Amino acid sequence: MPREKLKWRPHKSESTDAEHRGGPTRSSEEVSVMEMERRGWIIQLALKNNRIREESLEKAKPFEISKQTVWEAWKHVKANRGAAGVDAESIADFEENLKDNLYKIWNRMSSGSYFPPPVKTVAIPKKTGGERKLGIPTVTDRIAQMVVKLHFEPLVEPHFHEDSYGYRPKKSAIQAVGITRKRCWRYDWLLEFDIKALFDNIRHDLLMQAVRHHTKCTWILLYIERWLKAPFQREDGSLVERPQGTPQGGVISPVLANLFLHYVFDKWMDRNHPGNPFCRYADDAVVHCRTEAEALALKEGLDARFKECGLELHPDKTKIVYCRDDRRRREYPDRSFDFLGFTFRPRLAKSRKGILFLNFSPAISNKAAKMMREKARQWKIHRHSDKSLEDLSRRYSPVIRGWINYYGSFYKSLLIRTMRHLNRILFRWAMRKFKKMKRHPRRAEYWLGRIARRQPWLFPHWKIGANPVAG
Repeated sequence: MPREKLKWRPHKSESTDAEHRGGPTRSSEEVSVMEMERRGWIIQLALKNNRIREESLEKAKPFEISKQTVWEAWKHVKANRGAAGVDAESIADFEENLKDNLYKIWNRMSSGSYFPPPVKTVAIPKKTGGERKLGIPTVTDRIAQMVVKLHFEPLVEPHFHEDSYGYRPKKSAIQAVGITRKRCWRYDWLLEFDIKALFDNIRHDLLMQAVRHHTKCTWILLYIERWLKAPFQREDGSLVERPQGTPQGGVISPVLANLFLHYVFDKWMDRNHPGNPFCRYADDAVVHCRTEAEALALKEGLDARFKECGLELHPDKTKIVYCRDDRRRREYPDRSFDFLGFTFRPRLAKSRKGILFLNFSPAISNKAAKMMREKARQWKIHRHSDKSLEDLSRRYSPVIRGWINYYGSFYKSLLIRTMRHLNRILFRWAMRKFKKMKRHPRRAEYWLGRIARRQPWLFPHWKIGANPVAG
């Protein structure tokens, strides 16, 4: 908390003149000693009074929110970065007056006078077509939401289901894919479903009922309710009231969505279908069944359950799948499904004894492979003829390594075929950079192949075998 400036004016009894009231004139040496003692005493007293005033103000706040929590929230928000909200203030702008801005957040939240501004809406295209409305809070609002999240998430996290993987600490999408793969080997049928516009259709009354079940903290309840009611602001500046839903893009929204689905789906499954294991990542989930009739009955039950809670199954993303392999040879229209960027379907695999067999397993989906190729084309590497191969490696290797770490976790051979597209982009770069390779793609391929043999560590996809064939 910034201290007030010390203002001290001597009065008659504390004159700086050599002659003091009611006594003889003092020497200049004595005067200077007395002055130092007197001023020091007054400054110490003022500082002490300031501290007492600050402590009394903090105790007078109706809500106990520590400044350290606000600081931790700021560090999280800064690390996550993100775009500016309705006030057009970026993280860099906020940081220019960081101390005062953080103090304002703490002061308003502690006093109960913090009201969230409208949420900026941005329409982003979906991979399957159409648009998704993304809500972007201001930097100040993201910090305030993070303060609440740091207090609220530890209260609900221990209660969440072990098969809920989305937006949770120490849980990942790879873990969800791995457990789903193992269960597909044990169960013949699977129900895949997706909730249509989950973040837009969460009922506020049911959500707040769940929040109150886990905390009685007044300020957490107060601010969550205010965030739920904060309006959207369109691109033309008009405001839209929000009777339901929580903005997709808010800091607190994933925790609230998980809490809502914990009672709508997770607990309901444990209570009504304990013999059907499931795996849920946010609004995308799969449930394993023993028979087709069991899967059909479960689909009807889920449809009724979600409608009861104000939600709806996505008609195009909900289907029953038969997990066909060497042991299960029945014919069924749907024998594959996509989950978290992987396509599960019958694939050839090799046993430890070297025998080929048909296995139901995941590999990188066509949509994910297309996304990677489009992203690599957007880099426009062929235009960076002023860069060296080492420069390109330093710039793009982190992204390529992330793709390999995720999509290479299962059935890596299919990923290698996708990664070879990066080599074709590098061929074009070499043809544009070196005159002797211009209009000679074969020569560029041989040149790059020789480098890949000498320096396989230069690009991550070369390490896994996606190196140029020629050379």
